[in-house]
Amino acid sequence: MNQERPIWQRTRAELLRDLDCSEDGLSSQEAAARLEQHGPNELQSGKQKSIPRIFAEQFADFLVIILILAAIVSAILGDVESTVVILAVITMNAILGTVQTVKASASLDSLKRMSAPTAKVLRDGKVLQIPGREVTVGDVVSLEAGDSVCADGRLLECASLKCAESALTGESLPVEKDLSEIAGDVPLGDRRNMVFSGSFVTYGRAKFLVTAIGMDTEMGKIASLLKNTEEKKTPLQVSLDQFGKKLSIGILVICAVLFCVSVFLRQENLMNAFLFAVALAVAAIPEALSSIVTIVLSFGTQKMARENAIIRKLQAVEGLGSVSVICSDKTGTLTQNKMTVKKLYTGGKIVDASEADFHDPVQEPLLRTALLCSDATVDENGEVGDPTETALVRLGEDYGFDELTTRGKWPRLTEIPFDSDRKLMSTVHQLSGGLVMVTKGAVDVLLDRCIISAEERAEIERVNEEFSSQGLRVLAFACRTVDRAAVSLEDENDLNFLGLIAMMDPPREESKAAVAECIAAGIRPIMITGDHKVTASAIAREIGILTPGTEAVEGGVIESMSDEELREFVPKVSVYARVSPEHKIRIVRAWQDRGCLVAMTGDGVNDAPALKQADIGVAMGITGTEVAKDAAGMVLTDDNFATIVQAVKNGRNVYANIKKAIQFLLSGNTAAILTVLYASLAALPVPFAAVHLLFINLLTDSLPAIALGLEPHSDTVMREKPRPRNEGILTKSFLASVATEGLVIALAVIAAFHIGLASGGAATGSTMAFATLCLSRLFHGFNCKADRPVVFTRAFWNNRYLLGAFVVGALLLSAVLLIPALEPLFQVAQLSAGLVGAIVGLSLGSMAVIQLLKALRPRK
Repeated sequence: MNQERPIWQRTRAELLRDLDCSEDGLSSQEAAARLEQHGPNELQSGKQKSIPRIFAEQFADFLVIILILAAIVSAILGDVESTVVILAVITMNAILGTVQTVKASASLDSLKRMSAPTAKVLRDGKVLQIPGREVTVGDVVSLEAGDSVCADGRLLECASLKCAESALTGESLPVEKDLSEIAGDVPLGDRRNMVFSGSFVTYGRAKFLVTAIGMDTEMGKIASLLKNTEEKKTPLQVSLDQFGKKLSIGILVICAVLFCVSVFLRQENLMNAFLFAVALAVAAIPEALSSIVTIVLSFGTQKMARENAIIRKLQAVEGLGSVSVICSDKTGTLTQNKMTVKKLYTGGKIVDASEADFHDPVQEPLLRTALLCSDATVDENGEVGDPTETALVRLGEDYGFDELTTRGKWPRLTEIPFDSDRKLMSTVHQLSGGLVMVTKGAVDVLLDRCIISAEERAEIERVNEEFSSQGLRVLAFACRTVDRAAVSLEDENDLNFLGLIAMMDPPREESKAAVAECIAAGIRPIMITGDHKVTASAIAREIGILTPGTEAVEGGVIESMSDEELREFVPKVSVYARVSPEHKIRIVRAWQDRGCLVAMTGDGVNDAPALKQADIGVAMGITGTEVAKDAAGMVLTDDNFATIVQAVKNGRNVYANIKKAIQFLLSGNTAAILTVLYASLAALPVPFAAVHLLFINLLTDSLPAIALGLEPHSDTVMREKPRPRNEGILTKSFLASVATEGLVIALAVIAAFHIGLASGGAATGSTMAFATLCLSRLFHGFNCKADRPVVFTRAFWNNRYLLGAFVVGALLLSAVLLIPALEPLFQVAQLSAGLVGAIVGLSLGSMAVIQLLKALRPRK
């Protein structure tokens, strides 16, 4: 095929010659040969990973590998409890990760399902209906209203064809097609002599020559982008990965040092020393952290689902809460995806559509004509027809012209259908006094056919320009009496001008407030659309996205920019119009290269690659394609931009709660490590038995940590700016809090240890240290609720899960200490009432000190 000139630039003769075919279609033999050469007309998803391989890959993590080694050593040493605990936790995490990965791989399967199941082709001079996958290059395919387009191709015949291409281009209105060659390198939405796989016919009929199938189509290119686009880890994932490695290495070094001290300096039994070192590592490394984070995120997803946001990937909850840029599609996302009449011009006056009055003798002819000169229908079953015409019918219905009554009163006798060349449509109706022809069409074309003065025309053109500058689509209406029903094109002259009707796809009522709230929360909203620049700018300006100091550009502007130039350019732009899928991905990447966490919203096939490239993809649930939903991390069931704001608030609260849980775990583990280090350096007995550490790890750690993850949500998070993309959880202030609180708890535990040693020896000292550490950590759960003191405030009691975790933990600890039968199993000594009181007093004391430190901490 001639590759020098694009398909839309070539003549029909050139295409037929280059493809070695004719307008009569292919023969069966030639079609079979080409099908063998080009392959089936379907999208290729590439080799998929098997579920066992995906499951195995979940274990390729440094922290998981360390824990597996610890489990193996524990098994060799006969410590069955440790082995079972470790393996159960990491296996559960692996299963969750596998399920998420398998679900995420559905994007390309959805693209396949969008392919047309059948097509009408010319074969051997006959029209045959064949499966869409059997269509090949050189086939001639027939189209009519309601058909899906099965492949990309150039039009050979065209009778008023309109195709809905919003899933590919983002343009809200069906595109009018024609046969003429198009000069220059034009974007997809302006290639009006072509049709594309994945679109569908809303009006007219046509024949087209297939020029591309399968992965070579525009949809196939999107499939390639989707397949080659990597998904991003959220900051929490990255931070936990880095933290896990550093913490594991540090703890292993400490355990190794303690092992050496126990064996070589204190002459302890080799196996006992090693078992204690492993137990300390298991207790110190928060292997339950990933599970706790997953549980908290799962509860967050349930709350968000009740608020119309379905989370497909758990990490999207946290990621969405920290985004600093939202790149939003326009059609159906910020707008209603429904053309609506906004303004009228008739009788020399501009009238707002909300003030239209069919009783007004000046407005009545225009309102009636708009309904009559339309093929659309609107009833209780929905709307059928071109979006522009359904808007005209709804206008009449809203202001006194019932569709059925009006069309019955002025019946249509004949019509001249819309034609993209002449840009007009006319219908002839029976009136009580005779026949009248009503005509609608493009303003410039219709004015040439109307009887009006130069002054009137100048005023109409001024109004048309005013409407157009506001992003409105304008239609002109006129009429004349005729003496016969069988009118011809020559009768579309000497018309009487009736007026203009201007319409648009209006913004959602909630969009303006949602955009304002985004900006207040430090989030930059960006509109990226396939629609025209003027229309997009008008919508963006109305809802507050396009602000002074920012601009609107077309996708072609960034075509020749390098990635570095685009990275410097994006902060200046709030609206991108007439963009391709490649443009969307480049814009998202440019913001990411600037260190921003990017969310991308959309509903079409063309949005899917950018949804996957973005840190968080947000798809529309009602108007969204399955491809967009599968590529996204979150789906909005109400297609409401305002729901994104609520999701951001939920995401920020969930992240804050996860941080509280991590702070609880780390400060408690720090206390245990500091206590053991102190005992080793002071040449004291080992303060904890291995079973003590496992009890703390399993029972008094997990429940309060999960409960902290379920803290009630607060609106104050929306008054904070998004945290920097490269900011991890382990900030200096966070680590300082962990270390300080861990030290306070450790001091209480060490004091209890010494009291026990003085009262009854090593066994009593170990029991005192174990019980004080347990109870102090249960109290510490309340410390971690906030950066400020919570004692004697309502916040102390507002989390029933934390209260329940405290009660359960306290009861379990009491059972271990007070039930004689459990003493040998948990290696605890009997304690006097005074020693039990000391445990309670020291535990409460550590809580009181931490609350005092919070009160003294300067406010942010």
